[in-house]
Amino acid sequence: MRNLALGAWLVAAAWGAPPYQLALPRGFPKPSVPPGNPLTAEKVRLGRYLFYDKRMSVNGTSSCATCHRQELAFTDGRAQAVGATGQTHPRSSMSLVNVAYGVAFNWSNPNVQTLEEQALTPMFGTGPVELGVVRQDLLRLIRSDPTYRALFRLAFPGQANPYRVANVTKALASFERTIVSGGAPYDRFHLGDAGAIGEAAKRGEILFFLDYGGPSCFRCHGGFNFSDAVDYAGKARRPAEFHNTGLYNVAGQFSYPMPNAGLYEHTKNPPDVGKFKAPTLRNIALTAPYMHDGSIATLGEVVDHYAAGGRTIGHGALAGVGRENPGKDPLIHGFPMTPQNHADLIAFLESLTDDGVTHDPRFADPWPRR
Repeated sequence: MRNLALGAWLVAAAWGAPPYQLALPRGFPKPSVPPGNPLTAEKVRLGRYLFYDKRMSVNGTSSCATCHRQELAFTDGRAQAVGATGQTHPRSSMSLVNVAYGVAFNWSNPNVQTLEEQALTPMFGTGPVELGVVRQDLLRLIRSDPTYRALFRLAFPGQANPYRVANVTKALASFERTIVSGGAPYDRFHLGDAGAIGEAAKRGEILFFLDYGGPSCFRCHGGFNFSDAVDYAGKARRPAEFHNTGLYNVAGQFSYPMPNAGLYEHTKNPPDVGKFKAPTLRNIALTAPYMHDGSIATLGEVVDHYAAGGRTIGHGALAGVGRENPGKDPLIHGFPMTPQNHADLIAFLESLTDDGVTHDPRFADPWPRR
C-alpha cells in the first residue's frame, strides 16, 4: 500500500498538483484510478461544479445531478430516467455511490470500462438523449465562464489549452470517484457498535449469507460493496458479471424487448439475453423503484420476486407455477420465506443506508442558488 500511495503521489506531482486524499472507510480497499487521470483536489472540485451545472444540457434543464440526486444515494426516484428533452429512457438511473470500484458502468454494456468513457454517453448520446449538450456549446461555456476559466487552469496546470472535452470527462470522473459510502449502521455494527442495528437486521444478515436452501443473496451481492462487479488497486481487474434474474413475463412468454435485451444488445450471443449488472446494495432502501427498468416498486416485492425464483410463464404475478425462463441464472432458484424472515431480510437491507453520504457537503451542489 505504501508503494501504491507513493506511486500515486509521484504521478500527481508530475501533473503539477498534489494528490487528493481520498477518505476511505475502515476496511475499504484503495480504488483503482487510471494512471492518466490521478485524483487531485482541483480536478475533484472542478468535477463537482460540472456535475451540478444545468448548462451542461442542450436546453439548460438538466445536469448529471438531475438523474443522480444526493439525497437518493445518487439515483432519481424514477422507474426510468427522463432526459433533458423529455425522452423516457428504457432503464433506471443507477446509484453513483462507490462507483470508483466499478468494473461496468452501465446496466448491460461491458465495453465501457472507465468513468471517463462513461461520461461521454450522457453528454453526447442521442439514443435516447440524456443531456444532449452540443460539443461546441460545451467548449464555449468552459472557455467563457469565469468560474470555469479559473478552475480548468488549476485542475490542469501546464496545459496550453485545458478547455477540452477530455478534461471535462476527467474532472467528472474524479469527482464521482470520491463518492464513497461505508458508514451505514451495518458497518458500525461490524466495527464494534453492538447497538447499531436491531435484532431483526442481525437475523436478516444471517439469511442474506445463507447459501444452500437459503436466499444466497451474497452470491451476486457480496463483498464490501455488496456487488460482484468490483475493481480496486492491488487486485487484478476481472470482467463484469451480468445476470438474468427471470424478470420479464409479457403476454404469456418471456420477452426482452430492445433496448432492454440486456448483455445481448452488445454481444449478440443468445444466452446473454436478459442479463444485467448486479448493482451495489449499499443505500438500497433509498433507490426505489428497483431492477434495471424500475419494474418492482418496493424492497418487499424484490424479496418476493427472488423467493419465487423469478417470474414464470403463464403468470403475470411475482409468484406462481409455470415454465421457467430458460435463460434465467441458476442462482435465481427460489427459497422458502416466512413472514418473519421476509421482515428480517428487509431490516438487514435497510441497515445498509448511510445517511452520511446523502448529507455530506463535499458532494452537494457548489453553485450559488440560482
